[in-house]
Amino acid sequence: MSNTDSFIEEVTEEVRRDRLFSLLKRWGWVGVVVVVAIVGGAGWNEWRKAQAEAEAQALGDALYAALDANASEDRADALSSIEAQGSAGAIRGLLLAAEQEEAGDVPAAIASLEAVVTDAEVPQDYRDLAALKSLMLSAGTMDEETRRAALGNLARPGQTFRLAAMEQVALSHVRAGETEAALERLFAIIEDAETGEALRDRAQSLIIALGGEVSEEGGAGN
Repeated sequence: MSNTDSFIEEVTEEVRRDRLFSLLKRWGWVGVVVVVAIVGGAGWNEWRKAQAEAEAQALGDALYAALDANASEDRADALSSIEAQGSAGAIRGLLLAAEQEEAGDVPAAIASLEAVVTDAEVPQDYRDLAALKSLMLSAGTMDEETRRAALGNLARPGQTFRLAAMEQVALSHVRAGETEAALERLFAIIEDAETGEALRDRAQSLIIALGGEVSEEGGAGN
């Protein structure tokens, strides 16, 4: 390499360094901001996570303390004073309804369940469970056809509480004296592959009570 080429390379390197330093002076603060943002974002996420855990712990402690009361009325009053949203609010509402039902205040229990059903922030499974429980408590006070139609929506294929809703539909037919329709529902329950042992036993017992027959395999008798 000639002295001229070496000189040109050295000058080029100097020019590059000068440009780099110039860019750093002008835009170096951007890098600092990015680093601070990354570190600050990580810190914020950790803080929010800690806050969420603390809030969940506080809610759990409050629920536990409320359920520790001796009388169902006192437990219901304590649960009513707890504020919660989303899934936590649904759990509080379901617990509150259970205590109100135990205390004998069925209308209040239904109202608490309906509040869960209509809360758009609550996951659908919780809302469906609250709807099913509300319809169960409404037996005898709601028109059976209207009630059965609502249960039918929960008994559709793919619904989380489908089999429990089917059982309630069968019981609704029993109340209305519609034995054949009740038996049809009950046989559908015991023949369903997803039916648990406890539900199958209840369905078989009711079939026998209604005058139906159950084969050894669990299906309809001849």
